[in-house]
Amino acid sequence: MTIDISDKRRAVYVGIMILLAYGVLVGGLTQAKLPVLLADAVSGLSVIGIAVLMYPLFKPFNRPVTQIYLGLKLAEGLLMIIAGFVFLMSPSARGTIYDHIQIWPFILGAFIFYYLLYLSQLIPRFIAIWGLLGTTALALSTGLKLFGHSIPVVDYFLVLIIANELFLAVWLFVKGFSFKHVSVK
Repeated sequence: MTIDISDKRRAVYVGIMILLAYGVLVGGLTQAKLPVLLADAVSGLSVIGIAVLMYPLFKPFNRPVTQIYLGLKLAEGLLMIIAGFVFLMSPSARGTIYDHIQIWPFILGAFIFYYLLYLSQLIPRFIAIWGLLGTTALALSTGLKLFGHSIPVVDYFLVLIIANELFLAVWLFVKGFSFKHVSVK
């Protein structure tokens, strides 16, 4: 399934969805049930939307890895939507979903996303490398917490992934994707 839209429009849509995915942070600002449910649903749908829009661009470079990416993002997005509904019954259970379950498809999907961006050169490679470094910091921090440890310095590096995603969204609004280095295998 491909969506027939211009490359510039696709880039803008992906940038918008990257920003909308941060709507998940509404849960940290309020305990009001409807805003959190709506924010989680929009965030989850945005995560899925990014993967669907990127699929035809990534597929020529590594189809099996692109399919894994799509599957991980579908799982992540669905978990976010489920977390919104779970919040209606138990706010703490929502936190458990995000802190212990949803985070892993996010991390694995992010590694694949930035790997495919690096491989395809749809954006400058420094952005993809920056994303890989930020994802590595997140994976390290999350893994340490899984075993009851924390290294504050590692946690400070989490700003890398947030800053990278915000930068990438703006990049996509302004510059879009670059196809000049694309060579399909």
